[in-house]
Amino acid sequence: MSDSLEPETSTIAETENYLAWKAEEPDSETTFHLELNNVTLHFFKEEWQEFLDLVDLILDEEV
Repeated sequence: MSDSLEPETSTIAETENYLAWKAEEPDSETTFHLELNNVTLHFFKEEWQEFLDLVDLILDEEV
């Protein structure tokens, strides 16, 4: 299998128990991933943006 078929990954942020990372897929799609202990959530770019919007709303309420 060719290396060109493998996604290029990079870490967005990491703590002791959590990891956010993204993958540049060979088909030019970017996917985002949250690893929360033993759960991993996968997002396409539009879903990731909506998730970030949700987090912003949550943080605004935490005043």
